Amino acid sequence: MTDGPSDREKNRFTARAARYASVGANVGGVAARIAGRRLFGLDPARDKDAASLAAALGGLKGPIMKVAQLLATIPEALPAEYVAELGQLQSQAPPMGWSFVRRRMAAELGPDWETKFASFGHEAAASASLGQVHRATAHDGRQLAVKLQYPDMQSAVEADLAQLGVLFSIHRRMTPAIETSEMLKEITARLREELDYELEAKHTRLYSLIFQDDPLIRVPEIVPELSTRRLLSMTWLDGKRLLDYTDRPLEERNQIARAMFRAGGTRSANTASFTAIPISAITRCSRMKAVRPPGINLLDYGCMRTFAPKFIQGVVDLYHGLLRGDRALIVHAYETWGFTGLSNELIDLLNIWAGFIYGPMLEDRVRTIAEDVRPGAYGRQEAFRVHQGLREKGPVTVPREFVFMDRAAIGLGGVFLHLDAKLNYHQLFEDAIAGSDMADVARRQRDAFVKAGVPLPEGTVP
Repeated sequence: MTDGPSDREKNRFTARAARYASVGANVGGVAARIAGRRLFGLDPARDKDAASLAAALGGLKGPIMKVAQLLATIPEALPAEYVAELGQLQSQAPPMGWSFVRRRMAAELGPDWETKFASFGHEAAASASLGQVHRATAHDGRQLAVKLQYPDMQSAVEADLAQLGVLFSIHRRMTPAIETSEMLKEITARLREELDYELEAKHTRLYSLIFQDDPLIRVPEIVPELSTRRLLSMTWLDGKRLLDYTDRPLEERNQIARAMFRAGGTRSANTASFTAIPISAITRCSRMKAVRPPGINLLDYGCMRTFAPKFIQGVVDLYHGLLRGDRALIVHAYETWGFTGLSNELIDLLNIWAGFIYGPMLEDRVRTIAEDVRPGAYGRQEAFRVHQGLREKGPVTVPREFVFMDRAAIGLGGVFLHLDAKLNYHQLFEDAIAGSDMADVARRQRDAFVKAGVPLPEGTVP
């Protein structure tokens, strides 16, 4: 990959200060009102405050919107009133105009940047909270997707994360059912990584290695000479939205679901093939599109979570513990993941959530991912029961890995429900973990990560 001509945007103080002004007034104002009402025992009126905050954040382009949407899916991260409002925010952002795009491209590839493409679309093909995508053609004829980061995003991320810390600190003093310090660390790390398109290119190469022999999963090819830390050029993959397949024959829908099940991380515990590597869970950042023959394109690798073999061992142990009713093994799995000070009451609460996540894989039969549940309601009942219990029995510190892992599971489950896929999830998972040996998995992981240039997961034993 090439380096841009300059790095003038690197967490600039002036840009950060401007972001503090635009975001801090909204977040800080609401936080101050809540704290004041609590101090003087007044009616919290949180519905009104939550609506005001969501309206203010909804008008901002950048990471704060992404953070708000993420928080809406994390149990007890924010008050329920905030969750309801923030969950309605959309990640689609107004695209930059052509004159703006030209300046941004020149900053990354130099003033002659247009000569490096056979063609470059003036209109954005897609836009989101941190950047936008343009269609282009390489001189060798390849169709490209060119992802261009908005200006001053590093400064915006740092300013927005500071404001997130304010929200978390206020909420911890109000309802300390869940200790949110680890959540803040995880969100901070993943958002900072998402700004690094060089790292995203390495993640893309890793997935290309993992799924190179899988006919149902396609990964774009990176074009390094047209990429920088804030510009990522890759081959364009045609496909349709997953929800466009909801009226297709059952076998097509099932095949898409099988591909998603594999791409979502279940192959990470399988040592039967080269692709069996503990890798990142597919999060909301990793968009998927269906392709023909039915399969999926994995299009976005900017927000990834990788797992050490020890964590994968906990996944397998919890599955076996739930399957056999072995409470000691269940507790061992929680402790392997980093839960501490677990009472019997807290273990029972965690088992409610674990039973929901693992439930489809514990029954050896063909079924939907959740029966008689609407896609939008997937996981809500179980989450509500856990939340209620934590308010009485907590607090509990949730390990960092679960911030994105749970969201990935709920997101995948919701898509399976939309597709109305009917599969034997038990057999799929059994096939994935058959003969798993963590020492062998660790070796395979190290080989693939080193080859792709991806840092080994946190907690990996040297």
